[in-house]
Amino acid sequence: MAPRKIIIDTDPGGDDVLAMLLALASSPEELEVLLISVTYGNVSLDSCLRNVVALFHVLDHEMEWRTAQGKPLGFEALRTYKPLVAVGPEHALEDEMLMADNFHGADGLHGVHEKHPHLSPADTWKALFKDGLPTGAEEPSYLKFFTPSKTPAHKEILRILKEEPADTVSICALGPLTNLALAASEDPETFLRVKEVAVMGGAVECEGNVTPVAEFNTYADAVAAARVFALTSPSPASTMPPIPKDKATLPPYPENLSKRLNLSLFPLDITTPHLMNMGYFMGKIEEQIARESPLGIWVNSFMSGIFRQIASMVPPDEEPGLSLHDPLTIWYMLTGSDPAWKLAKGAPEDIRVETSGQWTHGMHVSDRRGRSRPDGITAFEMPGDEDGWLSLKRGNRINRYVSSPGEMDFAPFLMERLFG
Repeated sequence: MAPRKIIIDTDPGGDDVLAMLLALASSPEELEVLLISVTYGNVSLDSCLRNVVALFHVLDHEMEWRTAQGKPLGFEALRTYKPLVAVGPEHALEDEMLMADNFHGADGLHGVHEKHPHLSPADTWKALFKDGLPTGAEEPSYLKFFTPSKTPAHKEILRILKEEPADTVSICALGPLTNLALAASEDPETFLRVKEVAVMGGAVECEGNVTPVAEFNTYADAVAAARVFALTSPSPASTMPPIPKDKATLPPYPENLSKRLNLSLFPLDITTPHLMNMGYFMGKIEEQIARESPLGIWVNSFMSGIFRQIASMVPPDEEPGLSLHDPLTIWYMLTGSDPAWKLAKGAPEDIRVETSGQWTHGMHVSDRRGRSRPDGITAFEMPGDEDGWLSLKRGNRINRYVSSPGEMDFAPFLMERLFG
């Protein structure tokens, strides 16, 4: 069976790392990771990129350790395919200031590079992505697992979508949508060759995690999210963000695009209940640490930091648990044919992104008034509906997922895939 081809757009971040590990631990028949496109987000762009390189560095050590231990290597997709790694911009489309969330520590992985320097790549990794920097005497052995690119990430996304057959490549968007917005703006028809974009982002019927109404990924670049969402609309101009007078901005999309974007949304509503509880994780990772697994030691280091952070935020009698936000999109890529994955009633929904509100920046807005819509035969618009919330020709068309194969089943699935 041919694997599902995916691009992972990411800003690692602990749960981003778990998502990438899950994808690379899949079988060659399940997933082929074509590209990891790195964006800013949880921390600065350089820190995010360092964490991606470190992931492959650790996996290189892990494969050596498993070989020496006589253990099954696992990570078949890692050993079968060789993804590109490319780098995006350092900030949002219309904001020069990084909106880091600090939940994952200053380096994105709660100090893992300082605590375990042998599991961090030498600083010469920077020369892999930028000319004019000092290189090491020898090629790093972890380069057997990925190919670094000096081409901007959004251009690599477009190149892959142009070279691969239409509707065969999916994108898992785990961070701010800046890379995707840049690709869509530069060549919208090529971008629309994507099979599906699975977005971890937003808060639709629950509270936000960075403001009362906004989730971090959307908040960090609300304009990019609004532009990507607009491609799901029969009329993208109807939901595009307003054009600021004093800032450079991307141009509008051409009229009469050939198709609409297929966007699947995984907001906090569905991701938050999928928990990795501290007790369960510690029980599972204990053996890996005792046997000195490089991957086990590395993952335990940043997960322990995450659990300490969460423990400071929840009541003393509540067990800390990490919501597996980003990994859920990878689980969907692996198991999307399972009928337990269910869309919201009335999907696709007209969900729009607020870009200019003082208190509502990054909010996912939908019409909950329950008003009747046109019948689509004698009418497509409703009188007085200036913003097109009831329109059949305007507004976004978002496939929002509300249930999975099991909130309590995912953490065991993930740990089994990573550690056996």
